[in-house]
Amino acid sequence: MLDRTIIDPYLASQPFPLVFVTVSGAHLYGFHSPDSDYDLRGMHVTPMREFARLSPPDETVETMDKSGRIDMDIVTHDVRKYFSLLLKRNGYVLEQVYSPLVMQATPAFEELRAIAGGCITKHHRHHYRGFAENQWAMVIKNAKPTVKGLLYTYRVLLAGIHLMRTGQVEPNLRTLNQTFRLTYVDDLIARKVGGAEKQELQGTELGFHEREFVRLNEELDAASAASHLPEEPSCRDALDDLLVRLRLQTTG
Repeated sequence: MLDRTIIDPYLASQPFPLVFVTVSGAHLYGFHSPDSDYDLRGMHVTPMREFARLSPPDETVETMDKSGRIDMDIVTHDVRKYFSLLLKRNGYVLEQVYSPLVMQATPAFEELRAIAGGCITKHHRHHYRGFAENQWAMVIKNAKPTVKGLLYTYRVLLAGIHLMRTGQVEPNLRTLNQTFRLTYVDDLIARKVGGAEKQELQGTELGFHEREFVRLNEELDAASAASHLPEEPSCRDALDDLLVRLRLQTTG
């Protein structure tokens, strides 16, 4: 599914030590097409000596390359920024931590996976609801709405509902729909996987999907209201300890 001969040279060229890199985007979500980008996300450790400079580096390193057979998009955050995002109800980074598509990892990554469950709260609803609203806004303002846009909207809604109900991070839309059993989701996936990356919707479809968008938002709100997830994360001290140990490893 993923060509390591394409990926590995990019990982080797990253400027700072990588703690982990996993796959996000359509490959993780279960509806990649033959021409889908490679979306890699992860965490690095900026050496302490770099922070001592007059102009310290950005905490985020981005690599985008559209010159090859597959477009490459790599984003990694420094460990301090990454942990801060985890503590801010950011479902996107949670999904990166628990992605089963691991391209590079250190022992600290397994420790992070053990800790990160303590970052999950019922307020992650805000992330998934806001993300869904942004995706839907892009669908309806597009003169030619795409199947891809709808799939990103449905994926984030079903992932949010599932998280509120179970406390488990599940980013894959195919897996999620084994529980939700929405036949139109399976149909949309089949259309995208079998066609072009940005296949257009048919003219009569948007009204149905608008009603489903509203219904699933209401379901997400109800799942959050009934959730037994905690109000606040419990993992701050553990993340702080891991941050210090990782940073001190770069003092040389």
